[in-house]
Amino acid sequence: MISSPGKPSAQSRIAGGVVLLALLVLIAGPGPALAQAVPSHPALDPREQASAPAQPSPASPPRQAENPGLINEVGKLFRKSLSILPPLKSPSETIEDLHARAANAAKDAGAALSGLARPGSMVSGRMICPSVGHGTPDCNQGADRLCRSKGFKKGRSLNIDSAETCSLRVLIPGRARKPGDCHVDNYVTTALCQ
Repeated sequence: MISSPGKPSAQSRIAGGVVLLALLVLIAGPGPALAQAVPSHPALDPREQASAPAQPSPASPPRQAENPGLINEVGKLFRKSLSILPPLKSPSETIEDLHARAANAAKDAGAALSGLARPGSMVSGRMICPSVGHGTPDCNQGADRLCRSKGFKKGRSLNIDSAETCSLRVLIPGRARKPGDCHVDNYVTTALCQ
């Protein structure tokens, strides 16, 4: 089996698990449960064991001398790391926690969606863009005026039209056109209103 360099293969994971299990058995040593499972007189029949004189059991098992070897130190480190881990939750507690998180997320998403502005409405009309100085048109004011005329609060211009407006002097036959006779007006024709 060929495995990618970044991922351990299944065989290496199983081998690692076996090594860890063997290390745990070495660290823990034979516990009291194993000592109780071995009969005190293996040659005796269970009926004979009942009639055999009872040996006095020691008040407490003798404490083994601490072995300062590598395996003992690894065992201490392993026990210490297990003691700092938080306790594991039961499956029902985990599911309840996930349900609570999902409910909070749904509540937050609903609040975020309700805070968004409602989609605007597109309106058509013709509103002049006022001149703000030096002949520069302000079509934002024109869009606001167009939207207010349709019952909305404010708006943004989407389409602008321009037209040249001239005085009646231009219509006099034989008169030459002068620079101040005509000017260009801009109109908002379509706006997005809210």
